Amino acid sequence: MGNVIKGAIATDKSGQHLNADEGMGDNVLVVIQDYPSADVSRPLYRTGEKLGAISQEASKWRVRSATTGSENYIPSSHVAKLYHGWLFEGVARQKAEELLLLPGNSVGSFMVRDSVREKGVYSLSVKHRVIKHYRISRMDNSWYYISPRLTFQCLEDMVNHYSDCADGLCCVLTSPCLSGACPSSDVAAPDPPVVLRRNFDWRDVDRKGLVSLGRHDNRDSMVSYGVRNSLSAYFSLAETQDSLQLKRGSRRRKGRSVYAIPVSQLDGLDYQEDL
Repeated sequence: MGNVIKGAIATDKSGQHLNADEGMGDNVLVVIQDYPSADVSRPLYRTGEKLGAISQEASKWRVRSATTGSENYIPSSHVAKLYHGWLFEGVARQKAEELLLLPGNSVGSFMVRDSVREKGVYSLSVKHRVIKHYRISRMDNSWYYISPRLTFQCLEDMVNHYSDCADGLCCVLTSPCLSGACPSSDVAAPDPPVVLRRNFDWRDVDRKGLVSLGRHDNRDSMVSYGVRNSLSAYFSLAETQDSLQLKRGSRRRKGRSVYAIPVSQLDGLDYQEDL
């Protein structure tokens, strides 16, 4: 992988590690294409998901899901090797854009990727208003640069520098691509438990009792949450109507007068927007 220093971890300007794959080392794979295809069956692994590489066998990888911990195989053509959390091996330009546009990536999310066609050539892809791509050139002394006025001994130094300031890029590098993405889970949420309530006679409950039963915070209520919710809404509406009637009666007693603008005078009045 060129002049990349194994084991080096880049840090952002707050001092936090940019590599979010703690405990997985360099044995990380990123799914770059759903497998199997949705046209065939329900995908086992989805684009953007990270997998732990166990072993490589011919044209496929034996992997472990970071979500379920289960092991299975996936074709090598459907994954890309990930180093340091931000260096993607064998990801083409179009695929880089697809990954950076996935949910969980924000402005400043980035990846460094090596060229599929030319060995030892890298590019920096950054998410901004659009996905921006920068060619990373290499000098005769193996130092790297995007702008000739600024050279770096290794890619880690370059990432660290542009994480502190944009210095000519579209924006500051904030986080590696997919570092904030959560693996999609197709596991359905369990049904809420059924709670049996002790029986009671509705005829023995007066209005005050119904108000108590309808309270949302009454965890010991003998009725279900749905019934409590309906009761609460009913009494809330009833109390609102009662208060309105009291206000109307009070207004009548005080003899307050209300001046209404004639309809004919409303034609020249317009509502003003609050700017």
